[in-house]
Amino acid sequence: MYQAKETRYDSMIYNRCGNSGIKLPAVSMGLWHNFGEQADYDNMLALCHTAFDLGITHFDLANNYGPGPGKAEENFGRILKDSLGKYRDELIISTKAGYGMWPGPYGDFGSRKYLIASLDQSLKRMGLDYVDIFYHHRPDPNTPLEETMLALDHIVRSGKALYVGISNYNKQQTMDAQKILRELKTPFIINQRKYSMFNRNIEEDGLKAYAAENGIGIIAFSPLEQGLLTDRYLKGIPEDSRIKTDGRFLKESSLTEEVLGKIRALNEIAQQRGQSLAQMALSWVLRDKEVTSVLIGASKVSQIIDNAAIIHAPAFTADELSAIDKIIA
Repeated sequence: MYQAKETRYDSMIYNRCGNSGIKLPAVSMGLWHNFGEQADYDNMLALCHTAFDLGITHFDLANNYGPGPGKAEENFGRILKDSLGKYRDELIISTKAGYGMWPGPYGDFGSRKYLIASLDQSLKRMGLDYVDIFYHHRPDPNTPLEETMLALDHIVRSGKALYVGISNYNKQQTMDAQKILRELKTPFIINQRKYSMFNRNIEEDGLKAYAAENGIGIIAFSPLEQGLLTDRYLKGIPEDSRIKTDGRFLKESSLTEEVLGKIRALNEIAQQRGQSLAQMALSWVLRDKEVTSVLIGASKVSQIIDNAAIIHAPAFTADELSAIDKIIA
């Protein structure tokens, strides 16, 4: 019988999410990969238990995470039932809807019908009465934004989510969404966007600064660029790597000599800091406290332990940040 470690809150840092009362761990656990229909259940259990024992209280899902739509939620629901559920009030559980989930015109994007139906399905798969954060997963170019935001508001008022968020919205879309949700007094607290040393779109479009100034949390996904910002590919492509086993999001063609040269140079800086490249990449995302939390994925317990260790990392010097920028440029 799993019993969480009493020391689980001793080391983790918790950052306030925007202007809300919620604090998120600096490192959150994403279930995008490795929790699908082919995943080993004992390994999934070990990953979640290790994360929680390290103070990682936030578990992030979506309706379509798998592979196999809904499979990550089903597996996480089983984990909750078997062990983690007794700690429900210590957990932040989030899920999303916005990508294709079932056939026909009502299982995709941002209609009121889709969002409400999808969350009902997600709650059933996880065996929950509510989630802590429910996201609209991507902007819908055809559904009026007001309809989507009113659906999020309804979801909170119905008690099926405590807070709402958006994902993959740019600065202007975030401003428009926030305006509607402020008028409704809906607890909109967070935007989930891709952000890494290699992908700085939230800086370039002004979202990162806007969120910090307007009480919106930012949680970063793909901070390791699907494994590129690790030392995993410095000596070739391992047979068990994501490129070999999946290939949907990271392809072998991504590993050009130019990219590998940048990875090697970044790895040298990381070693000088006493970190792995993955640890430095995560630390960089959190460097200025404008990002609330960074989402990690893991296939091995050791990866979670290594990534959570960034809590103890030294601050970046101006010279280190300058050197990183020159390498990326």
